Amino acid sequence: MSAGPSRIAAPSTTSNCIASGRKTALQHAAKWKTRVAAATAFVLMLGAPSPLLHANNYEVDLALVLAVDCSFSVDHNEFALQMQGLGKAFQRADVKRAIRQGPLQRIAVSVVQWSDEGNQMVVMPWTMVSTDEETQSIAESLQSIPRLLAEGGTSISSALLYAAVHLDSAPVSTRRVIDLSSDGRNNVGPPVNAVRDRLVGQGITINGLAIINEWPTLDIYLERQVVGGPGNFVVVAQDYNAYADAIFIKLLREITGPGIS
Repeated sequence: MSAGPSRIAAPSTTSNCIASGRKTALQHAAKWKTRVAAATAFVLMLGAPSPLLHANNYEVDLALVLAVDCSFSVDHNEFALQMQGLGKAFQRADVKRAIRQGPLQRIAVSVVQWSDEGNQMVVMPWTMVSTDEETQSIAESLQSIPRLLAEGGTSISSALLYAAVHLDSAPVSTRRVIDLSSDGRNNVGPPVNAVRDRLVGQGITINGLAIINEWPTLDIYLERQVVGGPGNFVVVAQDYNAYADAIFIKLLREITGPGIS
């Protein structure tokens, strides 16, 4: 008699597992549909006429790629903190003033999301930023950019190569800078120091923002293996909550140019 219930229980457990698996799959599908819908809406928004687009018609003081980490180690909240931090930094009066004080009084900015060696995406095309109104507009746009890229490993080297190719379509500028944020080390793709040397040879400066919540010595790694070019530097954020202040410091130095203390 005791064997009967055990035989009945096994199929029930299997059914529960199947039901649970189906539920999880449906949840993932729903999440992906939401992400695709957000991506579609965002792309359509970028296609709308805007005075900030067509930045390649101008010469600028700085062509800046903001390379945002979207690897497995970055969760939904941490990604949001990165984008909110970028937006808040462009809202700061010091950043607006620094843009206005350049020789041409304008910069060009683009945003790239990246994870492993097969996942990089331009999520904001080259955009000219000159007036306070334009700076405020880009700040709001940055905070509304959704996570459009698939999660993956951490290929800093591939992100740098992708950003360098993207810089070829940037407005003419004497300073071309890749601003890369990461909370991890290069773990897939080409050796990052070789890529760094190649890009520096092309006249590109690479600066790093080390989020050290998982790798306490990540700043040292970025200094030795990743950053390079005239006036290169690394800024440290203790965790994602400290990202906004760190990216503000970084942006201010990048916009002002080499030599700021």
